[in-house]
Formats: sequence, C-alpha cells, structure tokens
Amino acid sequence: MRKSTSVALAASIAAVTLVPLPATAAGSASQNGQECSVQSSVPDKHQMRAEWIAGVYNIDWPSAAGLDVAEQQAELRELYDEAVDNGLNAVFVQIRPTADTFWPSEYEPWSEWLTGEQGADPGYDPLEFAIEEAHERNLEFHGWFNPYRVAMHDDPERLVDDHPARQNPDWVFAYGGQLYYDPGIPEAREFVQDAMMDAVENYDMDGAHFDDYFYPYPVDGEEIPDAETFAEHGGEFDNIGDWRRDNVNRLIEEFGERVSAAKPHVKFGVSPFGIWRNADSDPDGSATSGLESYDAIYADSRTWVREEWVDYINPQVYWEIGLEVADYAELVPWWADVVAGTNVQLYIGQAAYKVGGAGWEDPTELSQHLTFNRDYPEVAGDVYFSATSLRTNAAEAMEIVVDEHYTHPALVPVHDGLGGEAPPDPLVRGATHDEETGTELRIISRDRDATAYYAVYRFDGPPQRPEQVCALADPRTMVGTVRADGTETTFLDEQGTHSQTYYVTALDRLHHESGPSRPVHVR
Repeated sequence: MRKSTSVALAASIAAVTLVPLPATAAGSASQNGQECSVQSSVPDKHQMRAEWIAGVYNIDWPSAAGLDVAEQQAELRELYDEAVDNGLNAVFVQIRPTADTFWPSEYEPWSEWLTGEQGADPGYDPLEFAIEEAHERNLEFHGWFNPYRVAMHDDPERLVDDHPARQNPDWVFAYGGQLYYDPGIPEAREFVQDAMMDAVENYDMDGAHFDDYFYPYPVDGEEIPDAETFAEHGGEFDNIGDWRRDNVNRLIEEFGERVSAAKPHVKFGVSPFGIWRNADSDPDGSATSGLESYDAIYADSRTWVREEWVDYINPQVYWEIGLEVADYAELVPWWADVVAGTNVQLYIGQAAYKVGGAGWEDPTELSQHLTFNRDYPEVAGDVYFSATSLRTNAAEAMEIVVDEHYTHPALVPVHDGLGGEAPPDPLVRGATHDEETGTELRIISRDRDATAYYAVYRFDGPPQRPEQVCALADPRTMVGTVRADGTETTFLDEQGTHSQTYYVTALDRLHHESGPSRPVHVR
C-alpha cells in the first residue's frame, strides 16, 4: 500500500467553505446527478498543464551524456517533482530525439544523448522508468518523437555501423548540416512509424507526440536534395511542394490510425510551428507575416485538424502579445477557430525559454498569455518549453503563473473521441488526523481495473449535501489527486485540520470522473 501526499501546490490552499451558488449564476449543470447552478467565475476544472522535457543536446534530461544510472534517475525525479510543484499534470518527454531511442529497441540504437556513445546500453530502461515515475506522481506521460531527424550532424560515418540510416543510405539526405530520413520514400516513412510504434505498443504511455520537424526548416542557399525522389515517387503531382505536403500528411494520418488501432486510449498529437499560413498568402490564414509552415516545411497543420487525424494540436505560439509579425493575440483566436467544430483539442505551446530576452523582459508575459486564453474556451491548456527554463530564466514568470492561474489542481481534459467511462464511486474507509502530519484518508476502489487515480475534495465544517456535491465542479475545492494503488490507496492532506469534510472521486486513465464517495467528516 502506497502512501502519497497531495500535490505540493494544494498544500498551500486553505480549506474552502462554499455556499450554495446563487440563482443569478451564469447557468446550470448536472454535477454527479445533482442539478447545480454554475457561476461564470468558476475556473476550468479540466486543463492540460504540461512541460516538454527535451533530450536532444541534453537540454533537459539527462542534463549531460554519460551520467550514471542513479544520477540520471535522480535528475528526472527532480524535474517531475518541480512539475508537480508548478501545478502541472502532464509531461511530454523526448524519447526518440535523432533516430535513436530511450528504450531497448529492435529498430534503432540506444540514444547517444544517454551515454555519449550511440548504441551504448545505459544500464536500465529509461522509458520504463520515466513512465513509472510520472504515473507515481499522477502525471500524464506523452512520449515525444522526432520522426525524420537522423542526426544533428551530416556525417553518416559517425552513426553506429548497424544504424538503419547506414544500412539504407538511399533513405537519407543531408541538409543544413544535419541528416534526415527522406519523407518522400514510402519505405522510410513506414520504417519510422514502425520504430515509433515499438514504444507505443510496448509501454504504458498516455500520449504519442510529434514536434514540428518534418521536412527541415529552410537554410539560405540550400535546396532539399529530393529531386530524384520526386521523380520516382511523385506520381501525378506536378508541384513538388504539394507532393511534400502529401508525404507529411500521409505520415500524420497513417501514424494516427496505427496508434488508435494498437492503443485506443493513447492520444496522438502534434506540436506544429505556430503559423500555418499568413492571410496575405491565403484568406484562411492568420493576420501575421512570419514564416509559413505550410510553404516552408510542408506542414499542412490546418488539414490535420480539419480531417481529425490528430487527437490534439499543440501549436508553438512562441511570440509575445503585440508582436507585429506574429502576435500571440492574433494566433490563439486563429487556432481556436481552426479546432472549432472538430473533435481535436487545442493546447498552446508557450515559449518559456524566451523569458528575459528581447520582447520578453516583463516576467508577467506568460501569465498574460493564460489570462488571454480564458476568452477562448477552445483552448484546453498549455505546454511549456522547456523544463529547464522553468527552473532558470523563467522561474519568476512561472511563480506568477502559479500564483495567478495554478493555485488549484486541474484534471487533464477528457477527450470524447477516445472512449472510456467513469469508474464506480470509491469508498473511503476512514480518515485519521494528526496535528503534525495532517489528515490521512484510506480509499477503497470498487473496480481496480477501471480506476487509474482519485481526486480528493475538502470543505470546512460538517457535511452539507447537496451544496458540497455541487461545489465539486469548482476545482478550488480539490486538494489533490493520487494514483490508485491496488485495492486500497492512502492520501495524506498535509493541511488537513479538525472539523473538515472530504469527498473522493475515482477517475479512469482518460479522466472520466465518478460520483463522489460518501462524505467523511474529520471531527
């Protein structure tokens, strides 16, 4: 039986006393079968709050190649603990940075970013460890893949002898000082999908995630060397740009279908460059004048959403509010309009790495972004690049975000297209209070297989139904979540005091929430 504390941010929340919501509230809704009034000022209860943890160039984890197992594991635990402290509920961890892997793969060698030597066994399974530690903290885990990038250099001889790129040199081209698999070669496209699906099929991930690299970003004076590929595989395409976009579209559609067939509960999402097209080029584009990913890197991200080939889209809106060439306040509404009417969720990629630099001198810039997002209900959350920035240059900015937006926990948004259903409501065997440690709840599952975790809610005073049941819709009453641990799970509320009432709900791994347990009053 595991003992778990509530999330660290919840430890600072005083117990909340909520009265019945007034008749003049914004509307009404059903909360666990109870008709309740709903106030417009109630924060979103379901919200993606995530960070990218990058492996390439040892940006985040591991911080250097060649650390021993204990050092690597300690680093990731610390990053995860900081994510919890910042109120986050998910991590997007890079597990295939450059056609090498963070797990023992039959397709590709061990990653050089682990040991400093491509193909060298790190002495443990980093992906298995990363998933287990994330779930221990009830963080959703998305495995982050870079589909086509082979190496951050352009010398095939530096790859291990049995690397697929060396065994199939006709699949690879050099561009801008790096090596890439050619997206126009069907066999290469199938291979990279097989290599990534190996992780999806064999590990308990919650999401499969692509970044923005498909065809390489343009380099002045260089042309992508794929004319022969186009001549062989271009078919009826007259325009090489349309053919390249089709190649990327095929990857997105095919991989999404494969993920859904293998693991229907695993979400597939992409984090494209923040500008699809400018309105000057296309009337459907945004009021911007920056690089257009549709034309520059052949990423037709709007089509991916409209065709619902992805479960979520996570555009990198890496610009400040008011920037003329790419205004955050123009792009978020544009993306909100793109996802409107689809079954695709929208998360906004936030440029924490820019905080403190030109245009980002104001530490409140990130918080202003989240305030702006509130006016667009299509925005289901935010993802920060990257973990190291949240402890260095963006530390003050993130403190402001936590203070102004993340003072209460949030559940990961439910995706209606992925199935799942709420587990039975749990039992709370009892609660004990200790003046030094707080209040401990013992939670019993009615369905061990269906229950992934629990949410715990707290009120001052004795039970007051139905008012408190209605108030469970307000995340400010939630003190934390805890991963289910077999039949009985222990939750420790370090801020618990006498004369408080607790309710507990059970959730499946897709975040469908049960009705509440019977109230438990700590006398």
